[in-house]
Amino acid sequence: MPISDRNKIKIGMYVAVVLKKDQGTGDLTEGEVKNILTNSSYHPHGIKVKLTDGQVGRVQEILEE
Repeated sequence: MPISDRNKIKIGMYVAVVLKKDQGTGDLTEGEVKNILTNSSYHPHGIKVKLTDGQVGRVQEILEE
């Protein structure tokens, strides 16, 4: 279930994202949020973030605050 509200995501959170290349399979990648890339307060497919390792994806789960 995508996290669609931007105010639920904070820099430094540990999250699971779906990368663009994995959208067909739904494979999740875990990492720490470095930047929040979605400007709007809501996005139906999940808030787009950049992880500390440089990967970009849409947040599907918050693993740790």
